[in-house]
Amino acid sequence: MVVLLVGSPISTERLPFTGTIQGGLQEGKTITITGKLHHGADRFHVNLQCGSRAGADIALHFNPRYDSQPGYVVANTLQQSRWGTEERKQHSPFQHGSGFSLVITVQRDGFQLNANGKHFMTFKHRIPFDAVDTISVEGKVEVTSIAFQNPAAVPYKNTINGGLYPGRTINIQGVVNPNANRFNVNLLCNSEIVLHYNPRFDETLVVCNSRLRDQWGKEERSGGMPFHRGQAFTLSITCEAQCYKIVVNGNQTSTYKHRHTLLQQVNVLEVNGDLSLTSVMV
Repeated sequence: MVVLLVGSPISTERLPFTGTIQGGLQEGKTITITGKLHHGADRFHVNLQCGSRAGADIALHFNPRYDSQPGYVVANTLQQSRWGTEERKQHSPFQHGSGFSLVITVQRDGFQLNANGKHFMTFKHRIPFDAVDTISVEGKVEVTSIAFQNPAAVPYKNTINGGLYPGRTINIQGVVNPNANRFNVNLLCNSEIVLHYNPRFDETLVVCNSRLRDQWGKEERSGGMPFHRGQAFTLSITCEAQCYKIVVNGNQTSTYKHRHTLLQQVNVLEVNGDLSLTSVMV
């Protein structure tokens, strides 16, 4: 992950801010912006631009506005000094005086925007995303951090340093493949799978299970599918004293009671299947 700003918030006095996106944009890349919307703010915007000069083309203009109640969001592009057709979405996800996070994921057909952990909108590309090399922020906000992350390769495997304990959370962000069949997230203790989390699009349900002593246990199946083919997602798995709490896009979807209770021995995370990863935080 490349963090452009962290630990030294950009106050309104230091805006507008313009910075270079190192390496430009690529499919699967994410931009995460965190900050706080000031009381009484009438609007702010985040632009993904083709250059930093005045009048540069803007591939994405994301513009929450509060000149009427409730607030709303305008998304647009600027090409050859002309604004395109506005896309408006009612009810801004950001509240006055509150912190916020905005995650922009570059997809083949558009920008996927998640606000405060939930899918907000998709803005179809009007300008090729590989022409974008600059981000700018302006308005009555304080920006805490702007972070860029390139996609991680699947299958993914990484060590959970120190093992698990009540309160520890694993956060996974990614994009489900458009033609996805299944994917899975595994928590392992050596060769044993203590949690097998397995969304199945071919059955429209999610299966949880464990494989202990080389034997699969009884499946726990939850109806419905919290993921969507072709869309970005945020998955959080929190280890609690009695169970794993699983949250997708900000909504709790299931719990899974521990079948292996020596939590500190759980030391490996695996992700496989029909998805691309944009961020994994253990």
